[in-house]
Amino acid sequence: MTSRDDARVKKALQGADFPAARTALLDFATTRGADEETLQALRAVPEGRYGSVDEVADAVPQQPEGPGTPGGTLR
Repeated sequence: MTSRDDARVKKALQGADFPAARTALLDFATTRGADEETLQALRAVPEGRYGSVDEVADAVPQQPEGPGTPGGTLR
């Protein structure tokens, strides 16, 4: 996942009720028509209850963007 994925997650979860379980948030995003990349990012979030959209975004696993950029991001 990338930092763009946490931004996608925030957008997809606008209007969601918190606290909420990951499965409920995934259902919410699916119902709102989130794209597959966003749903994949939500599926990668650990199972549990989240108190805010920021908590969910913080839980999105981060990996470097682009090849050959260990520990960094392609800009």
